[in-house]
Amino acid sequence: MAAMATVPSYTPSLWVRMCHALPRLDLTMQMKDNIFVPDSWEYQQTLLVLSSLSAIALVISLLVVLSFLIHYCCCHRGDRSEGSEEEEEDEDGSTGHGYSGKKGRGICCVTWVAVASVTLCCVAIGIGFYGNSEANDGMYQLTSSLLTANYTLASIDLLITDTISGLQLSVSGPLTSMEELFTGSKPFLTSTRNCRRLSDNVINLLSSISLARSGIDAGLGNDSISGASIIPLTPAPPSVAPTLVPSSGLMPSPFSPGWAANTLMVNEDYRWLSYVLLLLLDLIVCLFILLGLAKQARWLLILMTVLAWLALFLSWGSLGLETATVVALSDFCTDPNIFVLNSTNFNTGTSSDVLDYYLTCSRRMNSPFQQVMTQSQRALSNIHTHLSNLDRNALTQFPKAEKSLREVQQILNSTEGNFHQLVALLNCRGLNKDYIDSLKGLCYDGMEGLLYLSLYSFLSALAFTAILCSLPGAWRSFPSESEEYEDSDSESEDPFTSHQDSKRFLQWQPWL
Repeated sequence: MAAMATVPSYTPSLWVRMCHALPRLDLTMQMKDNIFVPDSWEYQQTLLVLSSLSAIALVISLLVVLSFLIHYCCCHRGDRSEGSEEEEEDEDGSTGHGYSGKKGRGICCVTWVAVASVTLCCVAIGIGFYGNSEANDGMYQLTSSLLTANYTLASIDLLITDTISGLQLSVSGPLTSMEELFTGSKPFLTSTRNCRRLSDNVINLLSSISLARSGIDAGLGNDSISGASIIPLTPAPPSVAPTLVPSSGLMPSPFSPGWAANTLMVNEDYRWLSYVLLLLLDLIVCLFILLGLAKQARWLLILMTVLAWLALFLSWGSLGLETATVVALSDFCTDPNIFVLNSTNFNTGTSSDVLDYYLTCSRRMNSPFQQVMTQSQRALSNIHTHLSNLDRNALTQFPKAEKSLREVQQILNSTEGNFHQLVALLNCRGLNKDYIDSLKGLCYDGMEGLLYLSLYSFLSALAFTAILCSLPGAWRSFPSESEEYEDSDSESEDPFTSHQDSKRFLQWQPWL
């Protein structure tokens, strides 16, 4: 927590701190710490134990549903014989297809329990849609920040590569020609060789900057190094910035924001679509259960019972995955700097001082590239001074050197323009802002969305458990087609009923 005090504009939320404070047990039921180490088997055991709680809840749900099924299948056999005797006694006072008042009250009770369960499931579906949208917004903010950071790193790499290639071009081209022309004049030859030496120093200094080149070279290739001239740099926007997309699914070493953004976008599309399909499945089951209860369609309720079983398993399974994800995310969001600084995927090719500078961006910290940039600036200024002296003094004696001198001056001017852009991009404020924005998207919106999805899974699992307990009693209480057919035949063949109905109809018409 002390490290997070140096990170501006980000503090762990209350939900992150609460989930991070949950006790952790391994498979041997021993307490473990809650430090985010995803590659450690001990840490993975704690997540498995937390996920297994949903499996235990699933077993309890199955036992509850099984007990109700046994109650309906076995205990109601004796009620049927007693119910037939009561029907003979209460036949005259019963209503609706020959059912007794007691049986009607039982059907009403079971139906209302099913309706209440479906209503709870619909509420859970609404929470699930909101949570899925929040999680998607958080991942979108995360990927956008990573793409912006990748754009900045690509721009830094292009500036360094463009500057180095321009200086190499000046050394191998016009400066070599000027040395051949100034062979007979030692002062001019010395100034030209000093320009070559200073250019080589700038090339070596810029080549030592490993921030961008460590993670972007594989995505950029070497095409930019072979450029024949320097032009003002206009890098691609973040949406099409060069990214590293390895053929394997493993994280590249060193870490690349572009690779992470592409991987997260693909996984997020599948995750979002999976939850939408799960929510639509639950919604369809709930709507058709209500339709089956209203129409008293036994075959429809039996079909929905089968789908409710599937939804129950999916609800508890998704809750287990969400529990592990929420806990792991809370561990990361509590202090992300420690994980980034200690992870070999991030600090390979980049020193810990450079990472700490961009992660914290403290005013009390000096840029690790300040000395390199200062020496490079001085070297470029000295080159410019030597070229000015040659322009004033050497062209009168060696007019043929004017073309080469103008080429070197043009390259130097473009190099200084790129150098000023490079100084601005190497400042920590841009990359640190992208880092903070990615943390906010992941640890605020993403965390909140996952919590809502966990609540949805829990409520839907409870709702489907109640539905599976009440539906068998509902569809078993519905009259079968044979009973309806017998009732309709008995009413149509009864001469007294038809005679009384016709007499009642004639009495109702006063003009007849």
